[in-house]
Order: sequence, then structure tokens, then C-alpha cells
Amino acid sequence: MKIFTRLRLLHVLLIISVLSIGSCCKKETTEPIDNHCKTLHPVVFIHGYLASGDTWANQVMRFTSNGYCDNLLYAYDWNSVGGSTNQALLDAFIDTVLARTGATQVDLVGHSAGGGYGYAYCEDTTRAKKVAHYVHIGSSAQTSPAGVNDEVPTMNISSAGDEVAGVTTITGATNITLVGKDHYQVATSEETFTELYKFFNSGTVPTTSSITAQTDITVSGKAVTLGENTPHNGATVHIYEVNPDNGSRLSSSPNFTLTADAQGMWGPQKIKTNTKYEFEVISNVSGDRVIHYYREVFTHTTPLVYLRTIPTSGLAGTLLSSLSENDNQSVLAVFTANQATVAGRDSLEVDNVVLSTSTITPASNTIIAMFLFDGNNNQQSDYTVPGLFGILPTFLTARDMYFQTSTAYAVPLRFNGRTLHVPNLKSQSDGVIVAVFD
Repeated sequence: MKIFTRLRLLHVLLIISVLSIGSCCKKETTEPIDNHCKTLHPVVFIHGYLASGDTWANQVMRFTSNGYCDNLLYAYDWNSVGGSTNQALLDAFIDTVLARTGATQVDLVGHSAGGGYGYAYCEDTTRAKKVAHYVHIGSSAQTSPAGVNDEVPTMNISSAGDEVAGVTTITGATNITLVGKDHYQVATSEETFTELYKFFNSGTVPTTSSITAQTDITVSGKAVTLGENTPHNGATVHIYEVNPDNGSRLSSSPNFTLTADAQGMWGPQKIKTNTKYEFEVISNVSGDRVIHYYREVFTHTTPLVYLRTIPTSGLAGTLLSSLSENDNQSVLAVFTANQATVAGRDSLEVDNVVLSTSTITPASNTIIAMFLFDGNNNQQSDYTVPGLFGILPTFLTARDMYFQTSTAYAVPLRFNGRTLHVPNLKSQSDGVIVAVFD
């Protein structure tokens, strides 16, 4: 039996402390797979700790930019903050994908804790036969390729810039070492896409590693709880077109209203290209807070627009229980979906305050999400860590930052030369603001 090599104690504890809740990244479709796509394996992506299927949004768009049919690409969601990995649920998910596509095997990709999950899935002869290729990204070191007898062709992708997993190798696998990519970039970068495409297609180089612009686009996704990925059956999703200069709604009524199904899935909805939108998600669970997502423009159809709500229980619920909820201030979260914010490499400003500092965003912390609110409600900003946020060393942080709500104004956010504006909503009456840099 192969030995599961530990990267570091925290990373292993996260890998073994998860409970699967799998679901396909799109609703059931009768759309036929064209002749070209019949020659391709469907791809199943597994996200890591505190993440969701939207980890893979850009990679999915890159695959469709290179001729993959959208019904060949699937994200597997699971609760990464409690329980244990459940191979039966992942197996059932893969069986559903095979039945839906008519394929006999999938290409399987796992990132971080999802890498440990995917590698372990192949450690069974029957399950391994369902996997044509396995890719292990930013994850635990292993002694040999996937499969009981090393029979699954395996590629291992790592980076010296990854402060969580570091550089790893798997003897007998194809080992790719990227330069300067952090723990999320090692999964989301163009370089990784190129290696995935080549590995799945006998060395053929993709036509492009970019996301091509489309004229007619749709968006769809899921409404789930943060971290746990519990679906919100019946959640309401309002989509508003907003003024790109200040984030304000262009009309008092939503442009589109959708309802999430039992798996939390909503859409697809046709939208305008190169237009900024607000996505408002309203859970049907009593006591849940309304969340307002402000996004960069869309240029390509995507099925992986995730709208996370704040859980009221469990590890994530406990951590987020300290978020302020009063109309004297806004609560704002900044989410950099495809990379960390690293001091000295990246630039993040919120309300003209530089937050990409060695204290707030050191490389060692791999900060992807940052909650900003006046934790002690003294109507001042002291930039200390409020509540329980200090117990989590990586990925997510918070800082005491005051946004007044007595007069309306647009809060500017700038990340590496890109700009979003969000309104200073009242945190109790209106809800929580999330600005997403895709």
C-alpha cells in the first residue's frame, strides 16, 4: 500500500477533515455531444480546502475556448471544513458524468486537499479503471503514480511559489514545476491549462491558453454556503446591471430573477458581454444574511458563477459569526478568485487604503479572501484582526476597517490595475458586500 506523505500538519489535517457533497456543475441537459467531443474524455475537477467548484471557472472557459463541449466539463463540490472524504459520493458523481456523456473514462483533476481526495479515489482497482488520466495539483507528495499498481497515467504540477504545498515530485509521473505561482495560481493559471490540455490530448498544444471572447454568453452557477458548499434549495438570485463607475443599480427592479434548485444550481441566464452586474443572493433560510456580489465583466459563457452565503453553524459559521451586522457600517469582502494577494508582488487598495502589505498579506498566508468591517464598532479603522479570524493562518483573513453609511458613496477597489466600485450598503438592512476579481 502506498504511503500518503505529509506536506505539513495543517495541510494533512485539512485533507482528512472533509465530507463530500458532490454535484455536477450544470443542470441536466439533453444537448448532444458533437463528433469531435465524442473523442474526448469528460473532465472532473475537485477543489481544495475552503474552496468551491468556481476554482476551475477560468480553466473550464479555456477548455471550451479550445473546442471542448461544455457538457464535458464538471466541477465536484464537497464540504472541505468538516467530516471525512467520501469515495462513494465521488464515485457516484463520476458514474453520473459517464452516464450523461456516454464515456467510459474521465480525466480527473485534484487541487490541494482535492488532490489527496482524487489520488485516494484511484487507490481501488474498479475506480481506477474509470480514470484515463489523473492530475495532482499543488497537493501532497506521493511515492508513485495513481492506481493500486500505478496504472493511472499521472501528472503532478507544483510551484516553488506555493507557500502551502511547495515543490513536490511523484516518481514515475509527469512532473511539472511552475515558476512563481502561488497555491491558487498553480491550479488556475494559463500555464497549468496548457499542461492539462497537452496531457489529456497526447501532447497536442492548445490553440490558445486565453479565454476567447464570445458574442452571446450565458452565466449559471450555484448558491451554496461558504466552505461547506451546502446547496441553497429555493434561494433567490437577482441580477442587476450596474453603473461601472460606482456600482449602483441602473434600475430598481432586477434585470433577471432566478431560483436555485435542490442542488443550489441557478441559470443559465443570457446576459450582455462587457457589462458589470450585481448578483444578489437571498437564502430562504431564516436568519441568513443577504449577500451582494459585484463582478468584473463577463466575456465568455461560464457555468461556474458561485454565490456563497454565510453559514450560521460549523467551523465557517463560528469564524464568520463576528461579522458586524448594524446599519452604521458596511461589511465588505474582497475575493481574488484566481490567485492570492501577495505583498511585494500584488497591489490591493480598498477605499484608497493599501492593504497589500507584509503584515496583512504576507506570501506565507496565501490570502484569497479578506473581510473588512469595523469589528469593535467605534467608527474608526485600526486594521487589526477582529473576532476569531486570527485562528486561521491561511487563505482567509479580516481587518478592522470602517465604511460609513450615513451618506451614500461608492467604495473603490483596485487590484493589480483593475478596478471595481461597490456601494456602501448598510450591513444589517442591506447585507454583506462581496467584490470579486476574477
